[in-house]
Amino acid sequence: MESPLVALVAFLCLGACAMWVRSARYRLKVLRRIEVESSDGDLRSIAKSDFRKDCLAALVYFEVACACAVAATTPLTTSSGALVLIGIPAVCSLVLGRNFVNEARLEHGRSELERRAQEVLAQDHLAPRRWAERLAPESLPDIAGLDFGRIYEAGSGLMAGDFFDVASVGGGRVAAVIGDVSGHGIDPAITAFQAKYLLRLFLRQYRDPAQALEQLNAQMSELGLSEEFISLCVVIFDLDAATLRYASAGHPPMWIWHDHEVSPLRATGPLLMLDREAVYTSREVRLDSNDLCLLYTDGLAEARSGENLFGEDRIAALLRRDPGVSPDVLCKTLLESAKDFSSGPMRDDVAILAIRRT
Repeated sequence: MESPLVALVAFLCLGACAMWVRSARYRLKVLRRIEVESSDGDLRSIAKSDFRKDCLAALVYFEVACACAVAATTPLTTSSGALVLIGIPAVCSLVLGRNFVNEARLEHGRSELERRAQEVLAQDHLAPRRWAERLAPESLPDIAGLDFGRIYEAGSGLMAGDFFDVASVGGGRVAAVIGDVSGHGIDPAITAFQAKYLLRLFLRQYRDPAQALEQLNAQMSELGLSEEFISLCVVIFDLDAATLRYASAGHPPMWIWHDHEVSPLRATGPLLMLDREAVYTSREVRLDSNDLCLLYTDGLAEARSGENLFGEDRIAALLRRDPGVSPDVLCKTLLESAKDFSSGPMRDDVAILAIRRT
């Protein structure tokens, strides 16, 4: 043997050739499956290109192995002709190179399209999440004298009609609002968004929440959305006067812990958007230190186990059991209890808002 080192190179190149042959066999299987299952011409072209490249790589290493084997066993003058064999794959590369470049460009274009599609999907997923954050914000304003707890969970999707709001409305007063638009999807979410911010405007114009509800009802009824209606409860906290004044448009009862008792504050008028001329009234309740108000949407009370509902009584019982618990913990406990009670997934949206006077 003229050169054991060259012989070793020949052996290594032969092993590399075998590896590329195996890869080409898998590429061929993929190509055949694509030809049978897919009508995408671009995808077939890319698969063919991958197969050809593996074949070319196998040929390159086979030719190099043969040339090195000849060089290792014959004198240099004789083996120099064998080394010319290495030029054969180079010629193949030059002949097929233009196709390879075009196919690589095609694959790059497809990857760019896939990347853009992923960006669009990410935006589609992010948009309803951002919308939900507007309707039910994850953080509430820090207001001296009041401690807030909140929780929100969409039922069938992120686009929901439940909403809540806490805002200063002037004169040292703070408004807390919770509402629920009938239905699911984008349309109720848009209606909820409109109602939330229109009501904030009306609460700054009118000291009486009932007047604000009447204005909101008149404005929302003008939209002509006959298949939608809104249940809503608004509470105005006047910390200087130590009172709360509330009005409720067909909303589930708000529960209040006051004077060592849990009492319901029920609706003071019909659902919004049912009757443009509907009349609403408001009621005033004394609010002492450590008193707590609990507002929620009907998804909580209507959690179902068979034919049984979680119900208002269970909600009141949980508040009565530990009235001194922090508002945030109370909201979480209520949601977890409703989930434990439910025999299946809770498909309706749930919003809970708890406010304690400190």
